[in-house]
Amino acid sequence: MKDSILITGASGSLGDMVWQRLADAGYHILAPVRSQKSVDALQSKEVAATILNLTDEAAVRTYVRDIKEKRNIVGAVLLAGGFMAGDLLSTNKDTLGKMIALNFETTFYLVRELIPVFEQGGGGRFIFIGSKAALEAEEGKNKVAYALSKQLVFHLAELVNAYGKGKGMDATVIVPSTIDTLKNRQFMPDADFTKWVSPEAIADTIYFALSEAGRQMRNSILKLYNES
Repeated sequence: MKDSILITGASGSLGDMVWQRLADAGYHILAPVRSQKSVDALQSKEVAATILNLTDEAAVRTYVRDIKEKRNIVGAVLLAGGFMAGDLLSTNKDTLGKMIALNFETTFYLVRELIPVFEQGGGGRFIFIGSKAALEAEEGKNKVAYALSKQLVFHLAELVNAYGKGKGMDATVIVPSTIDTLKNRQFMPDADFTKWVSPEAIADTIYFALSEAGRQMRNSILKLYNES
């Protein structure tokens, strides 16, 4: 049986590149997605796609319980998330709640359920997606709820690494600058796209982090900024 990697956000522009890179490397892909359309687009010999609300704590628990009996899960690449702009004065409870749900809860619930699976299997690796907005105040000052929610992801990685030390378990945070996707090009048509980071570069970095060499890293924050 092939080793499996769980990927959230697999139907997105970045996720599509990541799952193909990992499938080409020989992994079987488990892809919880939001809609039947995404299931139909992804389902193949290499990808087992399932509709799942990642912010539903009970549904995530049931999903992991079901897949752990069928697959040898060795890693999780948690790409799902969302973005909302807003400065300190315009950020409200609703915005905070949405950003925390999309960027933190979608990661936390899966991490909590997968940790016992990784422990039982002798180890496993988590890959999270961070943000410059959570690391640099100048970047985050007009994206306050988003920046705060992503800061939780960085701290979650630290907690995973503390818990997983000596157990073969680790979390790496990938921090991309603007990703060169069609959606971003349409949103910022006057930008210099050559300064952005490519989805291919992110996918290759994730593959490295999951490789034997990458597993030697600990407490890793990998900044993929290119020139932006």
